[in-house]
Amino acid sequence: MAKVSQYTAGRIANRVKALGREISRDARGRKLEVVVTMDRAFMFAADLIRQIDTPVVLHFVREDVRDVEIGGRERREVFFFANRPGSTGIDPTGLKGRDVLLVDAVLDSGVTQDFLLRRIGESKPRSLRLAVLLDKTSKRRVALEPDYFGFRTASNEVWCGYGLAASNGTGRNHKNLVAGGSANRPEKKGRRRGKKR
Repeated sequence: MAKVSQYTAGRIANRVKALGREISRDARGRKLEVVVTMDRAFMFAADLIRQIDTPVVLHFVREDVRDVEIGGRERREVFFFANRPGSTGIDPTGLKGRDVLLVDAVLDSGVTQDFLLRRIGESKPRSLRLAVLLDKTSKRRVALEPDYFGFRTASNEVWCGYGLAASNGTGRNHKNLVAGGSANRPEKKGRRRGKKR
């Protein structure tokens, strides 16, 4: 698999458009319950749903990783909360018999997406599919493959742009998607030339 260090805004737009057509074809005009993971997937999800030609209902969830004590042992757990005031978590019961599409930006180890898919699956939806922008296959820890993906990449670098932040928190507003891009590196401070006196 060739290592790609950048996807341009034009290439992303074309790929998202193609994904929208594919999802629309599979939905066959039925209403889609689209579950969007925040904060990484907001830009990809916004562009993707505009390309889906079927009724869409949006649900936003936020992941929260915590160390909890269970039976005297500390363990890392992932919780998902609906992004609305007073919510204590995802209530999957409202998704029974529905067609559900989970949208995330990056599928890496697959652990958090697998957990969320299982949680949603408890309600027995009619269909449950996963769409991701980047499918990073090299660190997969669970048997999970996306139903739809924008780009498959072997790169282990941090990707930034198009809604994804670099390690320093910047870069979400970049139009291109860059692996190990300039948003990850501190800016070089050049010498300012003053006027000669």
